[in-house]
Amino acid sequence: MQILVLMVPVFLGLIGFAVDLGRLYSARAELQTAAHAMASAAAGRLIGTDVSTADATDEMRRLVETGTGYGNKYDFGGTPIGESSGTLVSEIVEPTYYATSAEASEEGTAPDNAAGEVSGSLARHVRVELTGETPLVFWRFLSLAQEGKVAIRARAAAGVSAPVCTACATVPIAIAPIDAEDPVNYGFVTDTRYTFGYSCTGNPIPQPLTGDATRIQYVLLNRLNETLTTFSDDSQQLYRSGAQGLVPSTTNALSCMTIGVDESIWASAGTVACNTNRVQPAVTSFLCGLATRLDYSNVQGCTSDAIADVDTLSALYLPDSDLTEVANYASYIGNQRRIITVAIVDTVNPTGTMLVQGFRQFLVQPLVNQTGIGTNDSNGRFSAVYIGAPVPLKQGLAGSCGVTSGPGKVVLYR
Repeated sequence: MQILVLMVPVFLGLIGFAVDLGRLYSARAELQTAAHAMASAAAGRLIGTDVSTADATDEMRRLVETGTGYGNKYDFGGTPIGESSGTLVSEIVEPTYYATSAEASEEGTAPDNAAGEVSGSLARHVRVELTGETPLVFWRFLSLAQEGKVAIRARAAAGVSAPVCTACATVPIAIAPIDAEDPVNYGFVTDTRYTFGYSCTGNPIPQPLTGDATRIQYVLLNRLNETLTTFSDDSQQLYRSGAQGLVPSTTNALSCMTIGVDESIWASAGTVACNTNRVQPAVTSFLCGLATRLDYSNVQGCTSDAIADVDTLSALYLPDSDLTEVANYASYIGNQRRIITVAIVDTVNPTGTMLVQGFRQFLVQPLVNQTGIGTNDSNGRFSAVYIGAPVPLKQGLAGSCGVTSGPGKVVLYR
């Protein structure tokens, strides 16, 4: 009995220790989970434009905002992060942006890294910090918690990875380098407007669209998924590939492309003679999907006779928030819908295989004095500005393919 009496305070102390320690770890875990999600969301908006850091900050805060009813995906003890309720207090520190991952992940408070901070088109990495105070019950006798609460902090850093070897959700387009000796831009000039024209044989070769520097020959690579049960028709899959990128699949072989792997043309998108002034219906189906990224109101040739359930399909996709002609990519203020990632192959070969050498990105442009593209163009043409590889991919795999330039993906590294 004497031992039991002596041990009661010890037991109570251990229980109190466990309760407060559990509360402390739970609170910090809530903040850390939110910080990870917010950093990843912000990094996905670092696309090399003047407004990218402002967009990244907005994207980060959408996860916890309460105004629209769609945010508040993460909270702190049931209270929205950034708000106070009784003894629960949390704060979102203004995020900081950096050109390198080393600067973003460096220890210390934000002012310690002020010299390395960048904004706008230079930002490739972000650091997010959340702070809070959690109430304590049994630790009040300790000097660090005499006010009945203790401060906690959570940090996360995310950014754009090194170039990926496997790129997913890209459009199934293949083009050849203008200059095969240029490993960075393949001879394309940044902020230059090009005409993408579908490959054809013989003469006369179709001319570039008005205002474009030159015509780039392209083909559609085969990604027909015969296992699909929804919107599975050939024309529907081509439409979806134009509207959203490669259709998701259980295998990377259909939803992704890999550097160093041979590809072949989409069977129904074969080439025809240039002088026929037409392309295969498959190419038009792809262009109809691509048109959803801009103004879809004036499309032609995108009928239910050509694409089954096209009205249902078109309703699934929203246009870019910036439909204007963009001469300088840094001034683009849209939501990335107009940005396409295409495969660079050794040579455009409609009758054989094509070896993927890398991936580069273009910003689809409206026709001159219009807000959309020509979906019924007899040569399968559309305009796009070369932007390099500034936009992180939503999915991709790193590897040892040897490339030093190209788009990366969002990675969380702290």
